[in-house]
Amino acid sequence: MAVNLPELGPLPPVGGVRVGTAGAGIKQHERDDIAVFLLAPETVVAGVFTRSAFRAAPVQIASAHLAAGEVRALVINSGNANAATGEAGLEDARAVCQAVADAAGISQTAVLPFSTGVIGERLPVDRVRNAVVRAADQAAENCWPAAARAIMTTDTGPKAVSHRVQIQGCPVTINGIAKGAGMIRPDMATMLAFVCCDARVTRQCLDLLIREVADRSFNRISIDGDTSTNDSFVICASGMADNPPITSREDPGYQDLLEGLCAVAVELATRIVRDGEGATKFVTIRVRGGADAEECLQVAYTIAESPLVKTATFAGDPNWGRFCMAIGRSGLKDLDTRGVDLYLDDVCVARGGLMAQGYKEADGVRVMAQDEFEIRVELGRGYVEEVVWTCDLSYEYVRINAEYRT
Repeated sequence: MAVNLPELGPLPPVGGVRVGTAGAGIKQHERDDIAVFLLAPETVVAGVFTRSAFRAAPVQIASAHLAAGEVRALVINSGNANAATGEAGLEDARAVCQAVADAAGISQTAVLPFSTGVIGERLPVDRVRNAVVRAADQAAENCWPAAARAIMTTDTGPKAVSHRVQIQGCPVTINGIAKGAGMIRPDMATMLAFVCCDARVTRQCLDLLIREVADRSFNRISIDGDTSTNDSFVICASGMADNPPITSREDPGYQDLLEGLCAVAVELATRIVRDGEGATKFVTIRVRGGADAEECLQVAYTIAESPLVKTATFAGDPNWGRFCMAIGRSGLKDLDTRGVDLYLDDVCVARGGLMAQGYKEADGVRVMAQDEFEIRVELGRGYVEEVVWTCDLSYEYVRINAEYRT
């Protein structure tokens, strides 16, 4: 079940990036569950990772290897998170990195590992090592769709996007893949997302870019309010394009690259929400008139993660009291409810903290019967606006998670 999840479009090659997939039979045997990215020398890589105290073994290894210097490969497995596995899990992640390193002729510390799936179980390391060798051996520039499928867990479909931008007259290609359908309320970026481009940019600039991109995309979504042990977002820039090198925020190409990366990341992030476990509604929550971004997001996320709001959304019930409840408990200091307005799309449900004059419930029902709509809150406290994307909470979400390990 998904809400208007787009089919995969064309995914052209990104110069300096080769991708391969293979099956290790970790949890499913009918499709590949391993993806390997091989990166050209001089590729610069930036990443952001979960802040969970239960950071998975691959997250610990990936962040350490990234800090150490050169990155030449990424390896991703689905079906097993390799989280809460202690020192044994760290050894397993290093063994997978070594297998990629041996196949690609690079050092182990030049490999970043990523995992997603069941928490608390050991990786079947021998099967994974054999699969990563096969994936590396057959890596090619045109395997992006296969990689998008290989990293899926409870996703109903693959998520991949391509975009091309002009940076000072030079074309730059940006491809991205992501997975995620549940345990999603990113605390830095997202579940797993990998974006590659051929732009010429310094590592210092890419570190700035990834944080801006994450904050405008993956840090604006919520399916169930839970953050994962494995959340990771990585951007790789191979430097194969002809654009003048981007070395600072002041460079003319910085904003162009930022907008291109954001276009890919926002599309991937919203596709994750559209494919939320059991989702039947895709909801944009827009909070305007805040004193600052923090309080706008505080209200937006309280609405997005309220079980009562989410179940009313599933039912198509415009119970506007639930929205007011969420706004009221969001923790804003000195909120004057007389300045709060509430809209469902173009329908004004509440004005000045009271039911709007002339509001008819049939109009609210009409909006919430749609598979996509917007909840807009006007706080009347300032001029800042923020957006969060979410979905409803259905019977199917409960079934999927109740049966997750069976």
